[in-house]
Amino acid sequence: MRENKKLSLTEILRKIIIKFDIAFHVIAAVLLLVACSFIFYYAALNLLEPSRNSIIHLVNDVLLALIILELLWTVVRFLKKQKFILGPFLAIGIIAAVRRILLIEAQTSFMEHVPVEKLYEIGLSAGVIIILMIAYYLSVKAQKIE
Repeated sequence: MRENKKLSLTEILRKIIIKFDIAFHVIAAVLLLVACSFIFYYAALNLLEPSRNSIIHLVNDVLLALIILELLWTVVRFLKKQKFILGPFLAIGIIAAVRRILLIEAQTSFMEHVPVEKLYEIGLSAGVIIILMIAYYLSVKAQKIE
């Protein structure tokens, strides 16, 4: 009889923890949407005063919004109790690396001589993109096999 009470208490605590987990995921989803809204607002402000610099910031903001939306999609998949997939995280990595390359290119476009470190960083980001694309390809192949 005492064993049954322990199991039921454990089950009750497990259900409470799961409810908190779901509530925190919903809060995280709402905060991601708020963050994305602010990013789009600032991106729209960049359109009001078009210049080379504002367009670079616009592209940067849009890519950051895409990263946040991919994270949001992962939270939504969790809330729908769907199977975890690796693809969105690989997409986030690819978008982040492309964003970094664009940012470095924008920074160095105003320089007379580009520092070698910036070129290494661009090369490293390009290598990361290639590795993540290979990982994405393998992930899709593995899902088809399942």
